[in-house]
Amino acid sequence: MWLKSFVAAALLQLSLAGLAYAAGPFGSVNVGNWIGGAFSNDQTGAFSHCAATTPYANGVILVVSQNAAGTWSLAFASPSYHFNKGENAAIDVTFDGQEQARLFATAYQTNMLTAIMPLNVVRTFQKAGLMVATAGRAVLNFDLTSTGPVIAALANCVTKVKADGLDKAGDFTKGAAKPAAVADKQGAPPAGKAGRGAKSGFGTGFVVSANGHIVTNNHVIDGCSELKGNLTGEAAMVLRVVSSDANNDLALLQAPSTATFKEFARIRDRSFRSGDSVVAIGFPYHGLLTSDFTVTTGIVSSLSGMHNDTRFLQISAPVQPGNSGGPLFDTSGQIVGVVTGKLPGLRIAAVTGNIPENINFAIKTGALRDFLDNSVVPYQTVEPKGELKTTDIAGNARAYTMLISCNGTEQADAKK
Repeated sequence: MWLKSFVAAALLQLSLAGLAYAAGPFGSVNVGNWIGGAFSNDQTGAFSHCAATTPYANGVILVVSQNAAGTWSLAFASPSYHFNKGENAAIDVTFDGQEQARLFATAYQTNMLTAIMPLNVVRTFQKAGLMVATAGRAVLNFDLTSTGPVIAALANCVTKVKADGLDKAGDFTKGAAKPAAVADKQGAPPAGKAGRGAKSGFGTGFVVSANGHIVTNNHVIDGCSELKGNLTGEAAMVLRVVSSDANNDLALLQAPSTATFKEFARIRDRSFRSGDSVVAIGFPYHGLLTSDFTVTTGIVSSLSGMHNDTRFLQISAPVQPGNSGGPLFDTSGQIVGVVTGKLPGLRIAAVTGNIPENINFAIKTGALRDFLDNSVVPYQTVEPKGELKTTDIAGNARAYTMLISCNGTEQADAKK
């Protein structure tokens, strides 16, 4: 009886921003041992999140949630936990003994740790059979039976409640398809309307070898049944995926053998410092803004990303959806990073009450070079020599910076 009560309390407490006062469930999610539904903010009555939970023999209860803004989270709850509110913890999760990710959790309640799940982790979570979670010396195993259907049901729950309201909540497992909410938004939608159930988006990539190897972000190409790339003013070519690394958000594409590239990007072979100037080039909001690439400048604000993640640089050069996968240059025109994203302002504002300004991230060349080495790509490194004008850096980049176009369908995704 106490376990059932605690499971119910865990569902009500789940939050990323202290919304511990929740009412529900409205409707139901019942998949295997997972139970849940939709919940409202008890203070405002507004829809808050959809969540489902299941207990394990190790004494831990998993809670999976998607909130009204589309953010996914994973919580670990137990009546034996006694955290200080606001306490942080890093949790390393391994799926099926292969794919790994690090989650950064916060104790919004004394008996629960809650972490945002990046979209690539959500996909892995819903497909995996076993998850091993490691935090400090604690190692816990979780059988992930039915996680695919429960993720689909929760996405269906959020979609239906936002469309129809809490008063029409029902069985969210009915009619739940593969959740489009788990798909990355890779940029602005194209001007034309995609067919029903189709996904499409844009990103940026850059050529790193004379053989036509192209680097971009994994989240740009994930879920795409067809990929095309084109230099500004040139015809698009079909690209194929050579390899990808979801953990480091990198992907390697290959241009057709008929394509020739006299110019390609070189990677800086010298350390970089905070305060050094950078130039970011990409195709933000393609279809709404210019068809040419855009150029922004800034500095390296920090040599680490969120929660001191040393794989990333924090940069002040503004980036937008569509910049993902684009090259980040130093002032000599050499690659010092791969643009990967920006801090989600509205989500951070919901937690802190303040909107962060101009906090963006790029993957460092150390992770990039390891990835290219593992893929046996004949890239080149160079020592920086002198400084170039930003116009010259952009002019040189035109020969190898690509617009990446993704087209995909739900049917194609189901086959992957």
